[in-house]
Amino acid sequence: MQIPKEMILQLIREKFNDDGKAQQADSELPGQVDTDQHSDLLGKFGIEPSELIAKFTGGGGGEGGGGLGGLAGKIGL
Repeated sequence: MQIPKEMILQLIREKFNDDGKAQQADSELPGQVDTDQHSDLLGKFGIEPSELIAKFTGGGGGEGGGGLGGLAGKIGL
């Protein structure tokens, strides 16, 4: 899956509250990040490809909802 670098940088900032890590990722990641091709590089910054895929396909990114688009989190599960 291709994901724009800026979306990944935003996730790094939100997840780690670390602009330094985001700046390093900005200098090392290509403009379009392929979750398969760049999985090792993503891992270096603490991002799992499956997490990205879930977040950017409506899966909720592990925030209580899986493939339900966050529904479980909304109903308190």
